Amino acid sequence: MGLHVKSLEQQIHDLHEQYMKNTQVTAFGGSLVTSLLQAIERHQHKFSSPPIGPIGTHVKLEHGDMWSIAVENAVGRVLNAFIVTDHKDARILRACAREANYNHLQIIIYDFSRPRLDIPRHMLPQTNHPTAFSVIHSDNPTVLNVLVDVASAERQVLVKDYDVGKTVAFDQRVSNLKEVYTSDGFKMYCRSGFSRGSAQTILPPNKNFRAGRLCGSFDNEIKNLERDALEVKERAQQGRGVKRAKEEELRNLHSMLSSVKRRRIDVERQSKKMEFELADVKKLLSSEVSSGPASTVDELHEDISKVQNEIREKETLLEKLHQRVAEAGIKAKDLKVSFENLCESAKSEIDALAEAERELMMIEKDLHAAEREKKHYEEIMHKKVLSELQNAKAEFQELERICKENNRKASMICPEDEIEALGGCKESPEQLSTLLGRATQRLERESQRFPESIDDLRMLCEKKERKISRKQQTYKAFREKLEACEVALHFRWKKFQSNANALKRQLTWQFNGHLVKKGISGKIKVSYEEQTLSVEVNMPQDASSSSVCDTRGLSGGERSFSTLCFALALHEMTESPFRAMDEFDVFMDAVSRKISLDALVDFALAQGSQWIFITPHDISMVKHDERIKKQQMAAPRG
Repeated sequence: MGLHVKSLEQQIHDLHEQYMKNTQVTAFGGSLVTSLLQAIERHQHKFSSPPIGPIGTHVKLEHGDMWSIAVENAVGRVLNAFIVTDHKDARILRACAREANYNHLQIIIYDFSRPRLDIPRHMLPQTNHPTAFSVIHSDNPTVLNVLVDVASAERQVLVKDYDVGKTVAFDQRVSNLKEVYTSDGFKMYCRSGFSRGSAQTILPPNKNFRAGRLCGSFDNEIKNLERDALEVKERAQQGRGVKRAKEEELRNLHSMLSSVKRRRIDVERQSKKMEFELADVKKLLSSEVSSGPASTVDELHEDISKVQNEIREKETLLEKLHQRVAEAGIKAKDLKVSFENLCESAKSEIDALAEAERELMMIEKDLHAAEREKKHYEEIMHKKVLSELQNAKAEFQELERICKENNRKASMICPEDEIEALGGCKESPEQLSTLLGRATQRLERESQRFPESIDDLRMLCEKKERKISRKQQTYKAFREKLEACEVALHFRWKKFQSNANALKRQLTWQFNGHLVKKGISGKIKVSYEEQTLSVEVNMPQDASSSSVCDTRGLSGGERSFSTLCFALALHEMTESPFRAMDEFDVFMDAVSRKISLDALVDFALAQGSQWIFITPHDISMVKHDERIKKQQMAAPRG
């Protein structure tokens, strides 16, 4: 934003300087133009005709403020140029430019005696919009002729905005249309006057020309630039306000995150405290059991049930605390994710795919680990826990049965009322106490070996099964996406191979079609696997009808004609507005040269593109056409 403001201020400063200088000459080439004009004035007697230039000083616009930028982009490259009448004056002008240190001066050689061109109506773009040539006025007919012959100003249409330009360039298919320029300098190439009008190229406006050099009002342009600079500053101020609001929101999120972390720490502290209390209760229970051997079996069962109820309550409370801790962690994670979303931008598709692959590998690893853990706990449950519990239960039932049987036998021998009348029997309580102590010791040993309860193991198993199910569903979804990508890749690869084979056949057909003009046939073999291209030619005079696989086996003219046919086949498969060929017929005989020139001219006229042929031979045999221009240079002097 700051760079944009500085750029606008620099443009305002440049316009002020140009306005203060109040000279139109320096706008077309800078301060060096003045030195060049002084050098031309000193050497004026050497010129056969005084040079005309810069061209921009000899033209005016009808609506300078409206079309200045468009005309600058259309013909701006020739506004700095000078016009001379022949090569001798061009050399003298080049010497004057070197004397004035004016490097890279553009010099246009044009006949000053030629009258102003009268362009027929059918050769102009058939549209109601003005052209660059129609808004340019000049008192010098040579300048206007140069704008037509060199800059093609009569074929450059000017429109108000992009939508109108798009309609003119691509929808209406206007004939004799070269380029379309909007009032803000947007440039559009168009080939609607040639072939099918399918090739379209859109270029962005030239930002180097805020106002064209042909603009008639500097004050309005300076005011527009100052207004743009003020708008940019206002947007920068609004951006700073938004930045401050976001920073304040970020600080609030930080404070909220710290409070959630403190709450989580308090909950974890409470959870640890309750776990310690639960451990103390278990220790107290074990000490009470060991210190009271004289208690009855019913009282011990009742105490055990009470302790188990207390343990369940403590475990329920502990689960709630864990749930609250998990919720606090989730809230903290959500806040952290929202903070990261504010600080980071979305990742690209490639990073997402890579992350998905890594996540898929981690999911498979977690799935295998969970399956191993599940299998481990199931083996422990079946082999150790359940078997030991069943054995202990069977032993307890056997002891209880034996106790009842012994009581029944003892009551048959001596009833309990008689034993109580005799003062009681001390052996039965001692035996019961001994058995109870042994059972208690065994319970402690088994509890130390397997601290987990059956309910805990079942809950853990169900949790692992749910986790495995979720991972399997995720893996299945990723597998479906991968299969869809493989199907799409196979389809595109098949289509690519089909297009490659079609292009190969098209190249051979077009090559053979050009060879037929001389009575020769041939074909082109393209191997995509070996990355090779070979040319085979069958000559009509060859009685064996064998193909010449190496073009070096042909004569110079035949090899040149075959190479020309191959180049035309490639040109027909590609698009280019300009094409040039240099001395292509050097090694050809007269017949081959005539056939080659006719084939090239017919091909260029049919394609509609601009071709430049350079040859040292006679070009009088080339047929005449309104779109064909011949330029023959004078023979060099010794």
